[in-house]
Amino acid sequence: MTTRLTTLPRPDGQPLGAARCPAPSVQEIIRGDARPAPAVLAHEHYAYLGSDDIDYARYYDQAFFDREMDKVWGRTWQWVCREEHIPAPGDYYVYEVGALSFIVVRAPDGTVNAFYNSCLHRGTKLRASEGVGSAPELRCPYHGWTWSLDGQLRKVPCAWDFPHVDPARYSLPRVRVGQWGGFIFINPDDSAPSLEDYLGVLPEHFAHWDMDQRFVELHMAKELPCNWKTAQEAFLESYHVIETHPQLMYGVGDANVQYDLYGDHVSRFYAALGVNSPHLLEPLDEQELVNRMLVGDRSVLTDDLTVKEGETARIVMARFLRKVLGEKYRVDLSRFSDSEMIDTIEYHVFPNMVLFPGLSLPMVYRFRPLGLDPNRTLFEILFLRPVPDDGPRPEPADVVHVGEHESYASVPGMDPAMGHVYDQDTDNLRAQQQGFRASRKRGETLGNYQEVRIRHFNRTIDAYLAR
Repeated sequence: MTTRLTTLPRPDGQPLGAARCPAPSVQEIIRGDARPAPAVLAHEHYAYLGSDDIDYARYYDQAFFDREMDKVWGRTWQWVCREEHIPAPGDYYVYEVGALSFIVVRAPDGTVNAFYNSCLHRGTKLRASEGVGSAPELRCPYHGWTWSLDGQLRKVPCAWDFPHVDPARYSLPRVRVGQWGGFIFINPDDSAPSLEDYLGVLPEHFAHWDMDQRFVELHMAKELPCNWKTAQEAFLESYHVIETHPQLMYGVGDANVQYDLYGDHVSRFYAALGVNSPHLLEPLDEQELVNRMLVGDRSVLTDDLTVKEGETARIVMARFLRKVLGEKYRVDLSRFSDSEMIDTIEYHVFPNMVLFPGLSLPMVYRFRPLGLDPNRTLFEILFLRPVPDDGPRPEPADVVHVGEHESYASVPGMDPAMGHVYDQDTDNLRAQQQGFRASRKRGETLGNYQEVRIRHFNRTIDAYLAR
């Protein structure tokens, strides 16, 4: 593999942030597709956010972390689970972040309620740890105080000893609940904007993608030895591909990825697949690109995967995946464009959700602090596949926990090549977290374009901390 490292100075007379990789842009690439991308993909929305360094201390300082727990995690919308995790009355999901713990439960009338996961008697968690379950009531395992699924106090053992406890004043404290796209969200802040306002352009952009008609095919969780922001930022840019994922340069446009910003809470990463990296001095031809993009059994190399005159690797692969995935999941994918079938389209929803609407890479990521240690993170990956056009919705997969030193490829159902990519992504994180403290230089220097989503993310954190 032959590569080149390109230094791109600011063009004379152009403002900071205007420089771009001298290769076809994502918008130029998708204009050559056989099936055009929808309007929500056929635009750019970048803004220059400055060039100042970002202080390393925000990734390890305990005082900074404690302020985040209060002013970020205590005041933002966070997705807890999918609708299918709690389909029936009494089904519940416990969600935890840092020291915070919440229980989300399906009530008898079908509505969803959320409460602080703490007994009003002596503070014991009503459910000891995160996970799903079902119960007709919420009963404390310590002394048996019991609440209904709508949070009303129903039973106090030896009530004669608690004449000062008025059941009307001892309902479980509620947490705000929102629902969108098959996801259930909570927000501990009673004065926060509505979920709809918080999500900004997201409902409009995703209107075509029917996220509520997806099911959880795979769910894994892995502990990482770094701050929750360190982990998340590894997935907000493609600048690292040339060094961390050199095998991906045959088939992925990395330096010419498109980055878009939408308000305070949403940003986008849009990478064209089925193209050569701009770093390659000896690019592959269209047929070679198709061959490289195939993973696993090469016996699928049929006439369907032959690049014919006037076609590109993108067109061929999109057509192939439209057929193969449609048959596998028993769903009609004919309405989806070439870009929706093969490209990496990634939306970040502040503070910790990364959502891919595409069909071949249908992931959702979630990043959370583990306990009150700023140097530990829980990273989750869910694969959301389309619900079959006929037949019942498949049951959501159980979460598989992976040890810090275990490969993602060990998760049942994870493609080994993709697992290797995730291993490469997170192998850097321990050294980065340690390097923050080891550095004499006190901050990270970001690219104006390729790393703008990291700057956008940190600016939003600062805005919450300043409130």
